[in-house]
Amino acid sequence: MLVLTPGDFRHRSSETMFFSKYAALLHILVRVGDVAIVVLTACLAHWARFGSPWLAAGNPSVVLRVVLLVLLLFPIFGLYRSWRGESPGREIARMALAWSTVMVVLLMSEWAVKSVEDYSRLWLGSWFVGALVLLGVHRWTGRRLLGGIRARGIDARKVVLVGVTQAGRKIAAAANQNPWMGLDVVGYVRTPYDQPAGTDVPCVGDLDTFIANVQQHAPDQIWVALPMRAEAEIKRLLDATSDLPTTIRLVPDLFGYELLNHQAVQLAGVPVITLRGSRINGHARILKAIEDRALAALIVLLLSPVMLLLALGVKLSSPGPVFYRQKRLGLDGKEFEMLKFRSMPVDVEKHGVVWGNAGNKSATRFGRFIRVTSLDELPQFLNVLKGELSIVGPRPERTMFVEQFKKKIPGYMHKHLVKGGITGWAQIHGLRGDTDLAKRIEFDLHYINHWSIWLDLKIILRTPLVLLKRTNAY
Repeated sequence: MLVLTPGDFRHRSSETMFFSKYAALLHILVRVGDVAIVVLTACLAHWARFGSPWLAAGNPSVVLRVVLLVLLLFPIFGLYRSWRGESPGREIARMALAWSTVMVVLLMSEWAVKSVEDYSRLWLGSWFVGALVLLGVHRWTGRRLLGGIRARGIDARKVVLVGVTQAGRKIAAAANQNPWMGLDVVGYVRTPYDQPAGTDVPCVGDLDTFIANVQQHAPDQIWVALPMRAEAEIKRLLDATSDLPTTIRLVPDLFGYELLNHQAVQLAGVPVITLRGSRINGHARILKAIEDRALAALIVLLLSPVMLLLALGVKLSSPGPVFYRQKRLGLDGKEFEMLKFRSMPVDVEKHGVVWGNAGNKSATRFGRFIRVTSLDELPQFLNVLKGELSIVGPRPERTMFVEQFKKKIPGYMHKHLVKGGITGWAQIHGLRGDTDLAKRIEFDLHYINHWSIWLDLKIILRTPLVLLKRTNAY
């Protein structure tokens, strides 16, 4: 057990106070750097376009408006909050979104007053791209420098972990494996909720001992990694540290629960932890709807000649309708009719429906061709335009199979927190057709938990490559 003497944590944490006092100054420097880059790239783009770095009449006012928008919108996107614990990639992605929003707002405002034609499009485009690159480099360089400083123990926070639960071990390992975060877990407090597998972090005693001595050696932060039923222990710890300048963070041990997009929010001033929900809500749902409708309209427009030829092929190859309509379960468990080009005779399912085994199902000669090439799926873009389906999402299933699978596969119904999709995270990883359904659901839930526009675009771009392999397609 690690033996602590009075003042241990206070003494070691005092080494970090110089940088801690100037954290606000660092944020100011980052803001100044952002503004400087925006102005500099405007001048460089003007030089490249017109041969002079000095902005022509009217352009300085545009730069001023952009600077004001940067000062207003960048903080809203959280670009000046603490970097501790967030990956550089996520920071740069948020910066790219914020800068794009600034330029969109500028163009919309200029269009509203009918002055957008007064400015060179080449200059504005070069300015946008140049600033995007330099702002990304600015943040990446700042992260590297600050991460290097923290990895050497400067500006680090000394942390004591209360509870070696699964959550506790995971967060302690993450802190120790990423020294750039500057979070040094120096010890853990033993509790009745600890799990058998231990940790490399030394023990500082049980909860009673720690509470008795916390006034003498309070750390910078205390991470409480206890299950929700440990409210009595958590309250004791909060009471014992109520007069200490120590940050207390709750890392609830929620492993073992079926969680989906868990997060903390406030409702009417009351903190609420969401244990299960969808990331695709509010603004995200609007963005995804715009993405779906715009891409689907473009695809239908470009492929309409191909779809007409396919419809003709279906009609000539066998009697019956062009479209095959299936009842599927979509968002919030609501039924909708999913469209496909018919690839089978009209009476093939008169004796019942069996999941899977698609390769042995009857199909017309033309139907087998469109099924193998996945061309039978093209009418589903009409479902997307109707708002029943998304381009990217978990593959929707037929109602009778949902009733079977939800009793056998944990978390199966969670995929209905979002719209079903034509393609998805599971499909681009080869989980199409007759594949492991439990594994497919695991990939679907990963998609829901990590959704972003960028992930959707990545899946869309990778889908044609997967289709060319023709694996598990019938």
